[in-house]
Order: sequence, then structure tokens, then C-alpha cells
Amino acid sequence: MIFSFTATPEFDFMTYFARHVGATVNDGLLVIPGDLGNGYIRKLAFGPEFKITLHHYVLKEDLIINRNTSGQGNDLITIFFYSNEQTLDIAFDNKPNIQFSERDESAIQVTSNDLNSTIRFPAGQTIRYAVIAIMPAYLKTLLALNKLNSTLETITSPGHSFLYFENMTAEAKLLLKNLSAVDMNDELSQFYMQIKVQELLYVLFQKLSKRESLPHQNINSADVARLLHIRNEIINDLSVPPVLPELAQVAAMSETKLKQLFKQAFGDTVYNYFQRARMEEAAFLLKQGKRSVAEVGYELGFSNLSHFSRLFEKHYGFTPKRYSSQA
Repeated sequence: MIFSFTATPEFDFMTYFARHVGATVNDGLLVIPGDLGNGYIRKLAFGPEFKITLHHYVLKEDLIINRNTSGQGNDLITIFFYSNEQTLDIAFDNKPNIQFSERDESAIQVTSNDLNSTIRFPAGQTIRYAVIAIMPAYLKTLLALNKLNSTLETITSPGHSFLYFENMTAEAKLLLKNLSAVDMNDELSQFYMQIKVQELLYVLFQKLSKRESLPHQNINSADVARLLHIRNEIINDLSVPPVLPELAQVAAMSETKLKQLFKQAFGDTVYNYFQRARMEEAAFLLKQGKRSVAEVGYELGFSNLSHFSRLFEKHYGFTPKRYSSQA
């Protein structure tokens, strides 16, 4: 099943998706028809400038959602929270799909509505994600900051094209879980949901506010596709450190442009991103308890296990051995 739409502030995803699947929307709730699967989509509007859509379903066939550029610039901010550990495919500019999940750095995406994207939700898999749509001026008022760093200034000002990635923190995961469990029959449920969605925004923008202030470069769908491909190259083999000239050649960008756009989108340098992903993979493998500390270190390309231990402790505050024993 393919559903395509153009991301304008006036577009109502629920209404048009309901028509597409032959369903109805009652009090902001769309129940997935039984012949397509089971589950629901729920929309909550906290005014014309701020809303959230919650998706929770299992489908009998793949769902492909094509989001097309509005051509109107940054008149709407879309924030995508993907809260499943199973991988999901996303593509920009019709380039090959890149997989991401809750466990990696792309689980939260903050984007202007002038970038094309395609997301594939596989059949038979529980899908949980949330989308917040908010107007730039409203968000700026909500943040109520006297001084914005370059990232927040870009997001809350008109005329910029952007895409920022953040990882899913434990706090954000818990908030999303609580949002999906609210009893909407409670008279104060709308009030509670608005508070919790704002809290979710706080958790995200607190992280974005700590990013280094750098001059913003507008980004297009082709740039995003290249960046996601480079990110995939970096994390595909965490035993081999990235070589910037080689990555720049793959991306068909200058090294300078690649470094600037990568740091802008992911909030860190290519090498630091690699090293953090390496440590997170080490933690994941140690938590599974199927490999020893030495096996994990060697698998991730460390010939010196003392160096591996020091880096891990710097990242997590525990040595790999202690972390493994507590997992």
C-alpha cells in the first residue's frame, strides 16, 4: 500500500489517510480496518499551530508513505519519533533506503517541510511512532528563550531548509510510552496530553540547545540522502575508523562540505559520531551477555583492550567488565 501526500500546514494526514484505506475518523481516532491489519492512529490538536499524531498498528501488507515537498519553505516543523527497536527503512530524494531504529542516532528527526522522504513500514511488524507538527513562530514562543543557538534559531525562523537527528533517550522513550497509555475517556486527558507532549519537546530541545553554534547551511533532499548514506557507511563496520577523504568521494562532496553538513545534521564530527556509535554497540553487545569483554573489544576493532576499557568508561562511567556484570 502506497500513500503519498504534500506536507503543507493545511494538510490533515488523518482525513486523507482514512479516505485512502476506507476508514472513518471519530473524535481524532482512526481504527485500522480489519482487512488491512489492527491498531489505530490518533491525532490530538492543541490549537491550529500545534498537534501530535500517534501511530500504533500492525499491518498485513507493507505501507509506504511518500512525503512530498510543499515548495513553501519552512512554514511547518515536523518532528518524528520512532520508538521501536525493529529497523525501519527511510529514503530521501529517491535514493536507496537507509535503516534506522530506536537504538541509533536517527530515531528522532526534526525537519522542515520542504524535503521529500519515503518511509516503508513492513507488514507483520508492530509500528509505534509519533509525529509532532508545530509552526516555527509558535515553537519560538513556547521555548521562551532570550538567546537561541544557531540550531534553534534555524528551526524557529522562516526560510530555512533543515534536518536534524537525535537519539532516543530513556526519558523520551518513557514519555512516548505514557502518551500511548493515556485513557482518552478521562475528561482531563487532552490537558494531560498537552503537558506531556510539551515535556517531550523539552527533552528534545534541551539537547538541541546544547549543540555548538555554527553557521547554518541550507540542506536539500539530495544532501540528506548523501548524509544518510555516509552515516550508513560509518556504522556498517564499527571495527574500521572512517576515512574522511574516502567518505567525501562517496558523498560526491568536498571534505569541508561533508564535515559541515554532517556536524550540523548529527550534532557531532564524523569521527566522534563513529566513536560514540562504537561504544553504544559495545554496550548493546555486553548487555546481551553472549560475548566476553575481550570478544566485544576485538569485534569492534580494538587491538588494545586497555584502550577499549578507557574509552568505554569515559562514555558510560563504568568499565566494560563492570557494565557487563550489571547488565
